[in-house]
Amino acid sequence: MTIASRVLYLFGSAAPPVFDIAATVEEAQHQGWDVCLGLTPTAARWLAPQQAALERLTGHPVRSEYKMPHEPDVWPKADVIAVAPATFNTINAWALGLTHTFVVGVVAEGIGKNIPMVAMPCVNAAYVQHRRFERSVSELREMGVRVLYGEGGFVPNQPGQGRPKEYPWGLVLDAARELLETRQPNSGS
Repeated sequence: MTIASRVLYLFGSAAPPVFDIAATVEEAQHQGWDVCLGLTPTAARWLAPQQAALERLTGHPVRSEYKMPHEPDVWPKADVIAVAPATFNTINAWALGLTHTFVVGVVAEGIGKNIPMVAMPCVNAAYVQHRRFERSVSELREMGVRVLYGEGGFVPNQPGQGRPKEYPWGLVLDAARELLETRQPNSGS
């Protein structure tokens, strides 16, 4: 597609694959998405040197903070929201409804708005031993979020053994497309 006709909110957490998010934005645009990029506060700090380039690439402000109540929305409405990489903290905060960050606030509200959402964690094998993580993944799935974790999704590495260049970004974009194609009419915001 040459004209973006559908809107993807791409939200990244502070995990090493976030450094490659520009390439994912470009691929999503190639697939016809109008991409709005949101980052957790730490991911925004990590990508601060790239922020201007990311804003030029997307054509939208990169957001990591809530807007003031009197300010207008600067993004178009989302057709699909993708959260990747999603850290241990982001997954757990989302499942628990702890909306202290812009990214988690939008996706928590997105459940109630019935916006199709996909998340792909990026956590190491030590984190997933914490019982809250599996509970959070299960709860998000029960709330209708497609979580790409385990077989057919992200498989954790041992601590210190991450391979950020192997993060399966393509799975996120494939899932976003599938969610949009199977979306029921009038089910969005």
